[in-house]
Amino acid sequence: MTDQLSPMPTDWQRALAIVAHPDDLEYGCAAAVASWTDEGREVAYVIVTRGEAGIDTLSPAEAGPLREREERASAAVVGVTSVEFLDHPDGVIEYGTALRKDIAAAIRRHRPELLITLNPDDTWGGGTYWNTPDHRAVGRAVLDAAGDAGNRWIFPDTEAEPWNGVRWVAVAGADSPTHAVDVTDGLERGVRSLMEHRAYIEALTDEDPETYARDLIEGFARRQAERFGGRPAITFRLFTR
Repeated sequence: MTDQLSPMPTDWQRALAIVAHPDDLEYGCAAAVASWTDEGREVAYVIVTRGEAGIDTLSPAEAGPLREREERASAAVVGVTSVEFLDHPDGVIEYGTALRKDIAAAIRRHRPELLITLNPDDTWGGGTYWNTPDHRAVGRAVLDAAGDAGNRWIFPDTEAEPWNGVRWVAVAGADSPTHAVDVTDGLERGVRSLMEHRAYIEALTDEDPETYARDLIEGFARRQAERFGGRPAITFRLFTR
């Protein structure tokens, strides 16, 4: 029998999603975010780069502002109004104390109970695909900075005071998820959120952007239903702190 996934915790009010690129959250997470904001929860986004190296046919100077606009539009679809960019260089993010400090500072500013990031493992898709350096670096730094943010002696010169209130870190895109969110009501907005990245999608594939987004997001959520009571779901590996 397929192992069943547990529901995500619901006893929280503020979440902060920290990922490497514009569009990272729209490949699934956004449907869960839509469900959460519908419930009156606060969700903010911090994007480590502006995705300026993500479109082969556009120079970084053109792509960065375009992808920022697309990300802000996609966030608005799911009820997120706070979107910050940390301006690390796309494609060559380095894991280290500089990245940890910037992320810890963001956590201290936003004071979330729940952190969200992407898979930091070497692979994804059951070990079939090699993960990108940016995803690995940012995912690992988020997990580490959750603790850094609460220690007043680590990065003591950030503007905001230490925050030791992070209770969970939820990792999306993990090969071994433990929890899930019912996205019955948020699924359509999750699809539309990804569609806002039209320039990126059109550079990525010849497929119609709506068909591409709908097949991908709806397909993933419905495949997870077998493990979540028959309900379309977005999955996470949940770490408790």
